[in-house]
Amino acid sequence: MKIALITDQHLGARNDNLVFVNYFKKFYDEIFFPYLVENNIKTVIDLGDTFDRRKYVNFNTLHHAKDMWLEPLRKRNITVHCLVGNHDTYFKNTNDVNSCNLLFDDYENIHVYSEPETVEIGGVPFLMMPWINEENYPECIRYLQQTKSDICIGHLEINGFEQQKGHIAENGYDKSLFKRFELVFSGHYHRKSDDGQIYYLGAPYEQNWSDYECPKGFHVFDTETRELTRIVNPNKIHKKIYYNETTTDYSKFDITKYKDCFVKLIVVVKKDLYTFDKFVERLLNESNAYEVKIIEDYSELDASQVSDEIIENAEDTMTLVEKYIDDIETDINKDKLKGIMRSLYVEANSLDDNI
Repeated sequence: MKIALITDQHLGARNDNLVFVNYFKKFYDEIFFPYLVENNIKTVIDLGDTFDRRKYVNFNTLHHAKDMWLEPLRKRNITVHCLVGNHDTYFKNTNDVNSCNLLFDDYENIHVYSEPETVEIGGVPFLMMPWINEENYPECIRYLQQTKSDICIGHLEINGFEQQKGHIAENGYDKSLFKRFELVFSGHYHRKSDDGQIYYLGAPYEQNWSDYECPKGFHVFDTETRELTRIVNPNKIHKKIYYNETTTDYSKFDITKYKDCFVKLIVVVKKDLYTFDKFVERLLNESNAYEVKIIEDYSELDASQVSDEIIENAEDTMTLVEKYIDDIETDINKDKLKGIMRSLYVEANSLDDNI
């Protein structure tokens, strides 16, 4: 039996921005559901964070969630096992009040897990492990120790895995807590990574600039062979242009591929102001990009003095923040402080000033 695994959909992301609604919908309409239909997959496991907002759901977002996710699942008679993630819960210390239970009551094909439970799918037992919090921690530990399943499906915060590019989780659970399982599949971190036993599956699509050049998609798990296959989502919404007039003729530069995208134009070499202004005018007026930001950090530097490493790392805000924390004198636990700053940075990235 083949099961589709998807996680961290964050419906309503970026303040319910309609640009992202359309971008997400393209994934479901053109990639996810066509693949399920073509391969006759009738079971989906949603590993948490179906919705983005913890406190409420925007009515328009709910309308689009039904249109591109909930109704297509019901129409195709697809059974869904939905874990409650940290973004699905109203309170931080309990899963009792959550968007999944409140919004999916009308869908008999969707089974919500707000507490740990061992479930048999296709003759294989799976331990369903939702977001672990203060209230359910004892019960979660009991299930982790006593379940007969050797496969754990969860929305977990485990140390040693990349949360986003270059940033390793340090304030979660130790991997040894899950050592008795043959396989662990988890949501929560949006970047795909694994150690051969624990697999963070990553988000199905880009949601902010932290996802730039970070491959996205969903997975298919074969219960007979225990093979995990990744289905890549080729659609990108965050794109960069490195402007260097010594290497590129911008009068012939193709700007059509930036339609409906967030674009950063990073100026490396700009000598002919007229040519630059004409290109910017084309990019702003003809590309139909959703947003264009111009970064001219390198406009006064000779190209030979700008290494690839400088260009790639100059925008890494969290690296600068972590170096600053390392340099200051304080009795505060610096690792915990870095973790708080990373969380704030990710949350800030999800805000859209244009809404």
